[in-house]
Amino acid sequence: MTDYKKLIDAETWAFIERTNSYYPPDTIDYTIDRQREIYDRMCREFSAGYPQGITAETTAIATPSHPIPIRVYRTPAPEAAAMVLYFHGGGFILGGPDSHDDVCAELCSRTGYEVVSVDYRLAPEHLHPAAFDDAISAFEWAATTYKRPILLCGDSAGGNLAAAVSHATRGHARRPIGQVLIYPGLGGDRSQGSYATHAEAPMLTVRDLDFYTNIRTGGEDRTGDLTLSPLADADFANLPPTVLITAQCDPLSSDGEAYRDRVVAADGHAFWLEEPGLVHGYLRARHTVGRARSSFTRIVDAVAVLGRGEWIW
Repeated sequence: MTDYKKLIDAETWAFIERTNSYYPPDTIDYTIDRQREIYDRMCREFSAGYPQGITAETTAIATPSHPIPIRVYRTPAPEAAAMVLYFHGGGFILGGPDSHDDVCAELCSRTGYEVVSVDYRLAPEHLHPAAFDDAISAFEWAATTYKRPILLCGDSAGGNLAAAVSHATRGHARRPIGQVLIYPGLGGDRSQGSYATHAEAPMLTVRDLDFYTNIRTGGEDRTGDLTLSPLADADFANLPPTVLITAQCDPLSSDGEAYRDRVVAADGHAFWLEEPGLVHGYLRARHTVGRARSSFTRIVDAVAVLGRGEWIW
């Protein structure tokens, strides 16, 4: 058994306990509607608001079948080097622009880049590949709307979508300039690594992951579907420069290592950093936990550097 009392510091434990007070560990046993109510309330409780000078516009991307809501964040004088297409976390069943509103606003403020948060369709109402299809549609929209390079970014489920888009758009004339994946779920081997050592981690367990995958696919076995599990891809060549930042106390952490190794083996640029003593969902702790604050600075720096077309790792 992993000794989390040694790995996790007091600040992070306080964050975990505060989160559990709003979002109990057994929340996946509730109805989907109730889970969304609980998650949305928790996100509101942790919201840090907007940095000074940041504005946001909520609009939508028109597609032949349905509109895709988006929220566009801007500084008074946007940095023109790149724009950021952001995909939120939430297990493919939770969240939206409101749940990650302050995160996107701060990312915009600290990098100067325009950030577009994508409100992709959620399961179970919309099974896989609905979220992936919306992510691709958002990329195509960005490629025709912006002349500046496109940087992909996402946390958890959103990291999965960002990576899947990177794999699918390698031949695109406007292929992404880079991707920053924050504790992403990439479809790694659940029999080893962090899936085994951190199967019962605070904030996210393997049981939670199984639940989310089952809901996303409607129970269908999609083994080998690289739009669902980017690590299932047989070809890791020509992917954009990639920075993966994971939490040590998280069953998904090994996905970052495995993805890094596959990209590097294909002669690409990838850097993986596992943040010691942190847990899944720590973006919400970036103002209260020193380790999370430092990690968010590293995330911001990675976005800023890749957006300039640079590689420093």
